[in-house]
Amino acid sequence: MPLPLRTLELFYDVLSPYSWLSFEILCRYKNIWNVHLQLRPSFMAGIMKDSGNESLVWLPRKAIYLRNDIRLLGQHMQVPIEVPEDFSVILEKGSLLAMRFLTAVNLEQPDMLERVSRELWMCNWSRMRNEDITKHESILAAAQKAGMSAEQARGLLEKTSTPQVKNQLRETTEAACKYGSHGASEQTPLAASETADRSWFIAWTPAGETPAPSHPSLHCDCLLQGFGLPITVVHLDGQTHMLFGSDRMELLAYLLGEKWMGPVPQLCVRL
Repeated sequence: MPLPLRTLELFYDVLSPYSWLSFEILCRYKNIWNVHLQLRPSFMAGIMKDSGNESLVWLPRKAIYLRNDIRLLGQHMQVPIEVPEDFSVILEKGSLLAMRFLTAVNLEQPDMLERVSRELWMCNWSRMRNEDITKHESILAAAQKAGMSAEQARGLLEKTSTPQVKNQLRETTEAACKYGSHGASEQTPLAASETADRSWFIAWTPAGETPAPSHPSLHCDCLLQGFGLPITVVHLDGQTHMLFGSDRMELLAYLLGEKWMGPVPQLCVRL
């Protein structure tokens, strides 16, 4: 099925605080700009491991900067984001279970994806919560805070171990890599006889699990060059543009031919 003419895809991971900032701004603007916003839960560790990109937390000077940067951006953008004291531990534990859960939500109850994603960010990046998203009880609690019944949440959590969910998360993450490598509308599939390098799948597949085959339409010669999240992909008038990071919203507005009214456009609308 072809995408609507003005579609934005947001590839994100709840382990990424900058993804949360992009998420909230795009959710605020989607109706103002009349765009179709597709939320694409992805797995940041898979992208970063293959690309060799290091987390800022392992570089002490940058880690200090990151803590202050996120605090100020949260205040400016009115997102209740705080960097926990033990945020290096949070990054070490990862987000695989959480992102599989969001993938299951997207497959089974896509209307809940925005709310559940927000609650999982709150688990990691809110001083009031500071919950562990690697634990089942935290996932279930977040889903219920988002308005899901306990039974629905448990059913979706069970689906996180199914091939369908695992494969979908891999495919979405691979798509983020594809856009990250091209950054434009030209995406050339490999010939059927060629075999893409799938070492990155093995790198982030948990022990005891077999890497699933990737989707053939996502094979491309530059596939393994994505480097992080968030990624916003703009589909506009038959062209595709890739924007990396949470600080490209003015450029996004320019591409769409729309007005940028700051991170909280509702304040401008009321004035």
